Amino acid sequence: MTPNIPDTPQKRIVIIGAGFGGLALAQKLARHDVQIVLIDKNNYHQFQPLFYQVAMAGLEPSSISFPLRKIFQRKKNVHIRITEVTKVNPEKNSIDTALGEITYDYLVLAMGAGTNFFGMKNMIENAIPMKSVSEAIYLRNRVLQNFEDALTAEDAETREGLMNMVVVGGGPTGVEVSGTLAEMKKVILPKDYPEMDFNMMKIYLFESSAEVLEVMSEEASSKGKEYLERLGVIVKTGVRITDFDGKYAYTSTGEQIRTNNVVWAAGIKGNSIEGFAPEIYGRGSRIKVNQFNQVDGYENIFAVGDIALMSGDPKFPNGHPQMAQPAIQQGKLLAKNFLKIMRKEDLKPFEYKDLGSMATVGRNLAVVDLPFWKFQGAFAWYVWMFVHLMSILGIKNKVMVFINWLWSYITYDQSLRLIIRPKTKTGS
Repeated sequence: MTPNIPDTPQKRIVIIGAGFGGLALAQKLARHDVQIVLIDKNNYHQFQPLFYQVAMAGLEPSSISFPLRKIFQRKKNVHIRITEVTKVNPEKNSIDTALGEITYDYLVLAMGAGTNFFGMKNMIENAIPMKSVSEAIYLRNRVLQNFEDALTAEDAETREGLMNMVVVGGGPTGVEVSGTLAEMKKVILPKDYPEMDFNMMKIYLFESSAEVLEVMSEEASSKGKEYLERLGVIVKTGVRITDFDGKYAYTSTGEQIRTNNVVWAAGIKGNSIEGFAPEIYGRGSRIKVNQFNQVDGYENIFAVGDIALMSGDPKFPNGHPQMAQPAIQQGKLLAKNFLKIMRKEDLKPFEYKDLGSMATVGRNLAVVDLPFWKFQGAFAWYVWMFVHLMSILGIKNKVMVFINWLWSYITYDQSLRLIIRPKTKTGS
């Protein structure tokens, strides 16, 4: 196979990954006289902050996914290849992919981050991660199938294991999943399964540090916990899940919880790639970069977003938060710096502008930390919805998400609780 990319006089910039950072960079550069090769394993951009809403049957997967080719339909200088990159060859200025070798003038690593199970073998095999649309769909299928199975379970212990949910990680994702599960238990599931007693169902949220939403303000953290407990979530802070064998979750305090379901939202690590010395990688498998996002030791290789560890900022000695905004800002600045490189001008160093953070717990319950204002409750929930709605790519997607949210708000219900599995081939 061959990547079939035309040779032109333009400088070729290869971008690996079409997440927030890679996409922002490609969109900015596409307006200029350069050749862009955008590589991703999927043919769509995924809006990660709303994965949990797909997992909890609040949104269709298509509402938070956007086809890459549609974004660049009119950009003849952008070449999209859906493949996996297996190795970087810095000495040859090339990368190895499943389609063949691709050369570059400049390479940008924007592969993002994956789930970090911290080497826990049982957790890798049995827990449910949520770092992609496909994993979110798997979680939705799993949760809905559990309730179907619980209906016909022969004994109370089996039913308890199917219904109980343990969420590990008290960051925004863990809080949002727990809150949504609690609302489903309270409002939606009793209507779908009137024969079942949902007082049996327990939802646990475990956070190893002293508080949930530790990355946010004290007000957000305390309110977040208060909202979760108001919804009926059993919040355990300062406690770790140490093991999960598929039937029992074991805690650092010696507790044993009967559950078939552990949702892992406890940690992420950079998606590493072959071809670099181990010294290139820092904390969390992130690639060390300077203030211009250049990978340590390389002039024409860059990294942006979750994968990039820029430790020069005194406000963020352990690197910038692994969220959308740092990735987008780095992508946009790197696009400008590429033009400066070609004009032989001095590069502009990256300076993160913290626009704030937010998390939603449930209906009319959210927390928002802005640089100049911190607030919680119903107004925060409306702000959260507006910001996320405006951030989604595509007018149609915005409209579909808005309609789904509006319908859910008016009816306290949603019609997306579908168990959809890929068909497996059977022998003739």
